[in-house]
Amino acid sequence: MKKHTGTLCAAFAVLALFISCAKQKDTKASVLKVGATPEPHAEMLKLVVEDLASQGIKLDVIEFTDYITPNDALESGQIDANFFQHLPYMDSFNKEKGYHLANAGGIHIEPIALYSKKISVLSDLPAGAVIAIPNDPTNEGRALLLLQSAGLIKLSASAGITATPQDITENAKKLKFREIEAASLPRVLQDVDAAVINGNYAIPAGLRASKDGLLIEGADSPYVNIISVKAGNEKDTRITALVKALCSEKIADFIEKRYPDGEVVKVF
Repeated sequence: MKKHTGTLCAAFAVLALFISCAKQKDTKASVLKVGATPEPHAEMLKLVVEDLASQGIKLDVIEFTDYITPNDALESGQIDANFFQHLPYMDSFNKEKGYHLANAGGIHIEPIALYSKKISVLSDLPAGAVIAIPNDPTNEGRALLLLQSAGLIKLSASAGITATPQDITENAKKLKFREIEAASLPRVLQDVDAAVINGNYAIPAGLRASKDGLLIEGADSPYVNIISVKAGNEKDTRITALVKALCSEKIADFIEKRYPDGEVVKVF
């Protein structure tokens, strides 16, 4: 009897250990680490923390202030997803770095715009003006395409979305370009004649495209901000729950009230 009792106790101990390990595994699996730039991305993520918690998912928002580290962290597995970039940027990053990032869902567009502290209308842009533009491949091309849309420059037909100043074929005003890291553009605005600034850096700097922009990207922009994940994880239930939460009426209302002047435009 004692032998049977000892065997039974051992069995219960093994079962308890198994259940404990399973719970730990489930707890770990329910944590979702998402990297994001502060505004509007992190702000939007924070709004859905409770929604995901009700589904057993603990959303951990990790803020970054540049365009490189969030992708490095995602590729290395330090985070499960990131929310800061548009699709052309991610595709370019994959090609350049040999990374394996994928689009899990589009959320919004942040129209890029040309800003200035020295002039108030585009027609006053002087000949030889110095214009600061993002130095990463896709946003640099995006900035130049914006300037081309206003007739300020003309690009080679083969340049595409990764155009650089070397692709400029016509420059009647003899504009000069300073290639600057995107995050630093608001800080150098006062030192140049104008700067093309991405929305997620313009907004925290107090710049509003519709009010302060000399030239604004159209709402039909292909540069949709996405949830990025490692390839193969697009259907992870935590990721699909996150995308669904970010495409909710709650987020639509937030965008409408927080950005009434069109600094952020939903795509869902």
